[in-house]
Amino acid sequence: MKKISILLVTAILFSSCVSKKKYMALEQENGEIKSELTKTRVEKEDLENKFAIIEKRVSDYNTKIQSLNEDVEGLAIENKAKFEVSKDGTVASGVSKEKMRATLQNVDPEKLAGAKTLKDSMNLAVQHNLSKAMNTEDLNEDEDIVVDINDTVVMISIADDMLFNTASYRVSNKADKILKKLADVINSEPSLDVMVEGHTDSRSINTAKVSDNWELSVLRATSVVKKLQKQFKVAPEQLIASGRSSYQPLVENDSRDNRAKNRRTRIILMPNIDKFFALMEAK
Repeated sequence: MKKISILLVTAILFSSCVSKKKYMALEQENGEIKSELTKTRVEKEDLENKFAIIEKRVSDYNTKIQSLNEDVEGLAIENKAKFEVSKDGTVASGVSKEKMRATLQNVDPEKLAGAKTLKDSMNLAVQHNLSKAMNTEDLNEDEDIVVDINDTVVMISIADDMLFNTASYRVSNKADKILKKLADVINSEPSLDVMVEGHTDSRSINTAKVSDNWELSVLRATSVVKKLQKQFKVAPEQLIASGRSSYQPLVENDSRDNRAKNRRTRIILMPNIDKFFALMEAK
């Protein structure tokens, strides 16, 4: 009996010792886990901070890239808008040249073959666009209407007999069609200044109403200006009337045909050339 008691006490004590060791081991293991968890949390926070720094750098780089792209785009636009002077003295921007090239694709190849300089090409482009806008294809361009361009000034020369009767300064009704189309072009761009120049041949004139060629050329220009204003609603502040008498002939006044060429009214459009091409494209 005594032996049994001793054995029971020994077993209880041994069991107690094992449980305490397990407890201590578990406590140690728990402490290690907590330590690892704390370490993991610190590492996580450190990684999050580093990631936030990287994100900010990426955002800053993207902002710089976007800014550089905008600068490049702005410089490209600015470069296209800059006017350049060619060897033949013609002034044109990159934008104008691009639009001119697009227009020239529709120009008669035979006419295009004769264009040797930038000015020639611009002349053809403006002639094509203006003829299309004013629907002058049915007219004889060589004699009735001639379109030319000098730097940023567009000049339209209209034969005398399309606008006036002989020795008269009153605009005839047959001029309404061409003046209406011209007015449509002018009215669609308020920034245009328009000078109307009267030109005569060298034969002298002296009547009850007209004393000389100076007066005739000015009266003709004024008549065209008034018709554009009153009948076709062109703003008068855009219009200028001037006379050149017979002192800027195209050819010698030595024949009937030559004198007819010198009798003309020249319409000078003074636009921003880029706006002019945009205007012609809209037409």
